[in-house]
Amino acid sequence: MGIPTYDQLMLPLLKLAGARIASDFPTAERLLGDEFNLTPEERATRLPSGQQTALRNRTGWASFYLMKAGLLIKPKRGYFEITQRGRDVLESPPASIDKAFLANFAEFREFLTGAAVEPSANADSGLGSSTPDHATPDEALQGAYQQLRSELASQVLERLLQVSPEFFEQLVVELLVVMGYGGSRRDAGERIGRSGDGGIDGIIKEDRLGLDVIYIQAKRWQATVGRPEIQKFVGALHGQRARKGVFMTTSAFSADARDYVSHIDVKVVLLDGIQIANLMIDHGVGVTPVATYVVKRLDSDYFDEV
Repeated sequence: MGIPTYDQLMLPLLKLAGARIASDFPTAERLLGDEFNLTPEERATRLPSGQQTALRNRTGWASFYLMKAGLLIKPKRGYFEITQRGRDVLESPPASIDKAFLANFAEFREFLTGAAVEPSANADSGLGSSTPDHATPDEALQGAYQQLRSELASQVLERLLQVSPEFFEQLVVELLVVMGYGGSRRDAGERIGRSGDGGIDGIIKEDRLGLDVIYIQAKRWQATVGRPEIQKFVGALHGQRARKGVFMTTSAFSADARDYVSHIDVKVVLLDGIQIANLMIDHGVGVTPVATYVVKRLDSDYFDEV
């Protein structure tokens, strides 16, 4: 069934607290994983940020909402306990607990709206219909970011396919310089596209001191780049006694091409259109910031009294 959503975890978590089987999050996470028969891979699955497992994040948000409804309390950092209200709920437990169920409690409605709201007969259905998404706030935020980034990468790639081959070569220079190669924009610009020697479009410094150089092939293509094109590039590298090269294209590489570069002596990196677009986003080339959101968390150490 996959990793349970945070609302699917709320009732099992409350039951663990009620039976005093678990009072800390690592134990709760392990037992919930057992209850839902999660595989080791599912237990290890992390959020897009990579900072936390999805199960730990969802367990944390499940406990957070239960606390806001007064069913659990947090006696100290990393621990939780059931309240009398929580025990009352378990006396006649519902089939499941979600935000709609928690809306029966005034504290939770106040938390959601920022002001006290009188209970209503349809509070259950109203809240349920307005919150269909079962993602935690962390997952919703990171998911929205990933979607926006994916859409932006598609837009960047679309524009790359429209520019001239000369503009694409200069863009490649700009990107590599911003990434730390080439020493300076002027130095790199003088080297790129100058040799025209047997399938090499340019040469750029690997580092600011010029201790080594990287040979570049930049192709603004729409057709898939196959093994023959890569072999020509590698042949050109051998002709220059070069050890490193980067083949960059707005299209994609065939599986045969990628397999070929994994079995040769020289180091050749293949960057397709999507990879180039994402590098441009990462390094601010051809894109501009629209808004910045800073997500903060409580600094528990700050409040520790010595």
